Amino acid sequence: MHRYSARTAWSRNGATFSDNHYSRGHEWSFDGGVTVPASASPSIVPAPWSVAAAVDPEEALVASASSCHMLWFLSLAAKRGFVVDSYVDDAFGVMEKNADGKLAFTRITLQPHVSFGGTNQPTEDEMAFLHHDAHAECFIANSLKCDIVVEAE
Repeated sequence: MHRYSARTAWSRNGATFSDNHYSRGHEWSFDGGVTVPASASPSIVPAPWSVAAAVDPEEALVASASSCHMLWFLSLAAKRGFVVDSYVDDAFGVMEKNADGKLAFTRITLQPHVSFGGTNQPTEDEMAFLHHDAHAECFIANSLKCDIVVEAE
Protein backbone atom coordinates (compact mmCIF):
# COMPACT_ATOMS: atom_id res chain seq x y z
CA MET A 1 0.00 0.00 0.00
CA HIS A 2 1.17 3.51 -0.79
CA ARG A 3 -0.35 6.61 0.77
CA TYR A 4 -0.27 10.03 -0.87
CA SER A 5 -1.42 13.26 0.67
CA ALA A 6 -2.03 16.83 -0.33
CA ARG A 7 -3.27 19.74 1.71
CA THR A 8 -5.95 22.01 0.26
CA ALA A 9 -6.33 25.33 2.07
CA TRP A 10 -8.86 28.10 1.45
CA SER A 11 -9.92 31.12 3.48
CA ARG A 12 -12.88 33.48 3.04
CA ASN A 13 -10.67 36.50 3.83
CA GLY A 14 -13.64 38.61 4.86
CA ALA A 15 -15.61 38.22 1.63
CA THR A 16 -19.37 37.87 1.75
CA PHE A 17 -20.05 34.17 1.45
CA SER A 18 -23.78 33.61 1.29
CA ASP A 19 -24.17 35.54 -2.01
CA ASN A 20 -21.79 33.04 -3.70
CA HIS A 21 -19.42 35.91 -4.55
CA TYR A 22 -16.25 34.67 -2.91
CA SER A 23 -12.86 33.76 -4.33
CA ARG A 24 -12.35 30.16 -5.33
CA GLY A 25 -8.59 30.72 -5.14
CA HIS A 26 -6.84 28.34 -2.78
CA GLU A 27 -3.55 26.47 -2.36
CA TRP A 28 -2.43 22.90 -2.73
CA SER A 29 0.57 21.92 -0.59
CA PHE A 30 2.53 18.72 -1.07
CA ASP A 31 4.89 16.77 1.17
CA GLY A 32 7.99 17.85 -0.76
CA GLY A 33 7.33 21.47 0.21
CA VAL A 34 5.79 22.68 -3.05
CA THR A 35 2.74 24.92 -2.82
CA VAL A 36 0.67 25.43 -5.95
CA PRO A 37 -1.92 28.17 -6.44
CA ALA A 38 -5.23 26.54 -7.35
CA SER A 39 -8.71 27.70 -8.23
CA ALA A 40 -11.96 26.68 -9.79
CA SER A 41 -11.76 26.65 -13.58
CA PRO A 42 -12.59 30.03 -15.12
CA SER A 43 -14.79 28.13 -17.59
CA ILE A 44 -16.90 26.91 -14.65
CA VAL A 45 -16.71 29.86 -12.24
CA PRO A 46 -16.24 33.24 -13.96
CA ALA A 47 -13.78 35.90 -12.88
CA PRO A 48 -13.38 37.59 -10.49
CA TRP A 49 -14.33 34.57 -8.36
CA SER A 50 -11.85 32.25 -10.08
CA VAL A 51 -8.13 32.77 -10.61
CA ALA A 52 -7.15 32.18 -14.24
CA ALA A 53 -3.42 32.04 -13.42
CA ALA A 54 -3.92 29.18 -10.96
CA VAL A 55 -4.18 25.45 -11.69
CA ASP A 56 -7.71 24.11 -11.62
CA PRO A 57 -8.64 20.54 -10.63
CA GLU A 58 -9.58 19.66 -14.20
CA GLU A 59 -6.17 20.74 -15.56
CA ALA A 60 -4.48 18.88 -12.72
CA LEU A 61 -6.31 15.67 -13.63
CA VAL A 62 -5.23 15.89 -17.27
CA ALA A 63 -1.65 16.68 -16.21
CA SER A 64 -1.67 13.74 -13.78
CA ALA A 65 -2.76 11.30 -16.49
CA SER A 66 -0.15 12.70 -18.88
CA SER A 67 2.63 12.65 -16.31
CA CYS A 68 1.86 9.11 -15.15
CA HIS A 69 1.89 7.81 -18.73
CA MET A 70 5.17 9.61 -19.44
CA LEU A 71 6.89 8.26 -16.33
CA TRP A 72 5.94 4.70 -17.23
CA PHE A 73 6.95 5.23 -20.85
CA LEU A 74 10.40 6.51 -19.80
CA SER A 75 10.91 3.58 -17.44
CA LEU A 76 9.88 1.00 -20.02
CA ALA A 77 11.99 2.62 -22.76
CA ALA A 78 15.06 2.61 -20.51
CA LYS A 79 14.53 -1.06 -19.64
CA ARG A 80 14.39 -1.89 -23.35
CA GLY A 81 17.62 -0.05 -24.10
CA PHE A 82 16.20 3.06 -25.78
CA VAL A 83 17.58 6.51 -24.92
CA VAL A 84 14.84 9.13 -24.70
CA ASP A 85 16.10 12.67 -25.32
CA SER A 86 12.78 14.47 -24.89
CA TYR A 87 9.12 13.78 -24.29
CA VAL A 88 6.45 16.46 -24.83
CA ASP A 89 2.74 15.80 -24.45
CA ASP A 90 0.04 18.34 -25.34
CA ALA A 91 -2.68 16.45 -23.48
CA PHE A 92 -6.27 17.58 -23.22
CA GLY A 93 -9.43 16.39 -21.55
CA VAL A 94 -13.05 16.59 -22.65
CA MET A 95 -15.84 17.14 -20.14
CA GLU A 96 -19.43 16.62 -21.18
CA LYS A 97 -22.58 15.13 -19.76
CA ASN A 98 -22.27 11.44 -19.00
CA ALA A 99 -25.03 8.80 -19.15
CA ASP A 100 -26.40 10.07 -15.83
CA GLY A 101 -26.58 13.65 -17.15
CA LYS A 102 -23.68 14.77 -14.93
CA LEU A 103 -20.75 16.80 -16.20
CA ALA A 104 -17.76 14.44 -16.21
CA PHE A 105 -14.53 13.72 -18.02
CA THR A 106 -15.45 11.40 -20.86
CA ARG A 107 -12.04 11.31 -22.52
CA ILE A 108 -8.46 12.36 -21.94
CA THR A 109 -6.26 12.45 -25.01
CA LEU A 110 -2.49 12.19 -24.71
CA GLN A 111 -0.45 13.40 -27.67
CA PRO A 112 3.13 12.50 -26.79
CA HIS A 113 5.98 13.40 -29.10
CA VAL A 114 9.11 11.46 -28.15
CA SER A 115 12.64 12.03 -29.45
CA PHE A 116 15.30 9.37 -29.08
CA GLY A 117 19.09 9.57 -29.08
CA GLY A 118 21.65 6.93 -29.78
CA THR A 119 21.66 4.29 -32.47
CA ASN A 120 18.98 2.03 -30.95
CA GLN A 121 15.81 3.60 -32.36
CA PRO A 122 12.43 1.96 -31.69
CA THR A 123 10.35 0.73 -34.62
CA GLU A 124 6.72 1.83 -34.99
CA ASP A 125 5.62 -1.46 -33.46
CA GLU A 126 8.00 -1.02 -30.50
CA MET A 127 6.66 2.51 -29.97
CA ALA A 128 3.10 1.19 -30.00
CA PHE A 129 4.05 -1.47 -27.43
CA LEU A 130 5.81 1.10 -25.22
CA HIS A 131 2.71 3.33 -25.19
CA HIS A 132 0.38 0.36 -24.73
CA ASP A 133 2.41 -0.96 -21.79
CA ALA A 134 2.80 2.51 -20.25
CA HIS A 135 -0.97 2.98 -20.41
CA ALA A 136 -1.58 -0.45 -18.89
CA GLU A 137 0.78 0.30 -15.98
CA CYS A 138 -0.29 3.92 -15.30
CA PHE A 139 -1.88 4.18 -11.85
CA ILE A 140 -3.96 7.19 -12.87
CA ALA A 141 -5.31 5.54 -16.02
CA ASN A 142 -6.16 2.45 -13.98
CA SER A 143 -8.12 4.64 -11.55
CA LEU A 144 -10.27 6.69 -13.94
CA LYS A 145 -13.59 5.80 -15.54
CA CYS A 146 -13.13 7.90 -18.68
CA ASP A 147 -11.28 6.76 -21.77
CA ILE A 148 -7.65 7.74 -22.05
CA VAL A 149 -6.57 7.79 -25.68
CA VAL A 150 -2.90 7.86 -26.69
CA GLU A 151 -2.26 9.52 -30.05
CA ALA A 152 1.50 9.20 -30.24
CA GLU A 153 3.40 10.71 -33.12
